[in-house]
Amino acid sequence: MSDFKFILNKNLKKAGQGADLSLLDAETARVVGDFHKSFREYQVTPLVDLKALAADFGLGRIWVKDESRRFGLNAFKVLGGAFAIGRYLAQKLGRDISGLTREILASDEIRAKVGQITFASTTDGNHGRGVAWTARQLGQKAVIYMPKGSARIRVEHILAAGAECRVTDMNYDDTVRMTEAKARENGWVVVQDTAWEGYTEIPTWIMQGYMTLAVEALEQIKAAGERRPSHLFLQAGVGSFAGATLGFMAAALGDDMPITAIVEPQKAACIFNSASVGDGRPHPVGGAMDTIMAGLACGEPSLISWGLLRDYASAYISMPDFVAANGMRILGAPLRGDAPVISGESGAAAAGALEYIMKRPEAAELREALKLDGDSKVLLISTEGDTAPEIYRDIVWFGGFADGVPDK
Repeated sequence: MSDFKFILNKNLKKAGQGADLSLLDAETARVVGDFHKSFREYQVTPLVDLKALAADFGLGRIWVKDESRRFGLNAFKVLGGAFAIGRYLAQKLGRDISGLTREILASDEIRAKVGQITFASTTDGNHGRGVAWTARQLGQKAVIYMPKGSARIRVEHILAAGAECRVTDMNYDDTVRMTEAKARENGWVVVQDTAWEGYTEIPTWIMQGYMTLAVEALEQIKAAGERRPSHLFLQAGVGSFAGATLGFMAAALGDDMPITAIVEPQKAACIFNSASVGDGRPHPVGGAMDTIMAGLACGEPSLISWGLLRDYASAYISMPDFVAANGMRILGAPLRGDAPVISGESGAAAAGALEYIMKRPEAAELREALKLDGDSKVLLISTEGDTAPEIYRDIVWFGGFADGVPDK
């Protein structure tokens, strides 16, 4: 099967019988959603119904949640950073975040009480932009570090949001460690979307922040006349987004939670690698992790999300870059009758994986194991738009990374 690899979860658990779901329950999701709605930029992002693509793939429905519309920042990541910063400020005030709004937290009175805070983070682009944007919204500061190879336009977006931004000569995981050290030296607050021993509270808040998009998607699916998605494809870096989305769906739907596949780039497949080892513990991968899926180029699973993905995901997929590139083109130039979705390299990874599974004869085993057929209703989440426009055009306009065209 070329470089497209998969593992089935032989120890799949029913909802609630594995990793704890209580931090991702409906009441927490309501509190999170209320906080997000206090930002004037908040709008429900579109759920695009790709009926023609579903028919072409032999599926019942394909929905794509388009997160390029989120807060005007072209990606979903701000949901996590914003809620985590809000929770941190609430904690500093000795208050519950319920009832606290963006306007209250940005007020002179509150800023005088909490003082000037610098939030620090490592990012491949989208998370750092969300942290920088939120810090400025609330009258605070941000310092953002990026790994080597980061696209200049993503640096510029962070600078435009009012933060300091520096690109290191290290990979993502080493940059995370450096950021933590810098924060200790300078008295900064780390807002990182991955967890390690001794650092779990803020990453938990970030995961809870991501629930807003899952809540919206489930409500939109119900408004479209369906009760739930039967299948969920989620891309993973450290796994926080995937764990939050799958965890919320498991908590909300119980035994009816979707059959879920986790998708990663082969050069940074830490969740896939952890599942491959099979001892129940997370196992990192190293190296340069030079994949076009920059937002997924992470080598160490988050300790919080790993248990959720270990227990509740049905399959783990490691795939080459051309699969994500194909997903970008499929969504950007849809079949007649379907609306286009501008999806970046990481955002389109799940769509590319679904196309591969449904169209390639060598993927028949996985297709059958996941029970993908004419009754399937698949939810994909396009986590970002064209956050690096030159890369997007090179792939979608000029055929970059097209070495995976199937034989006719």
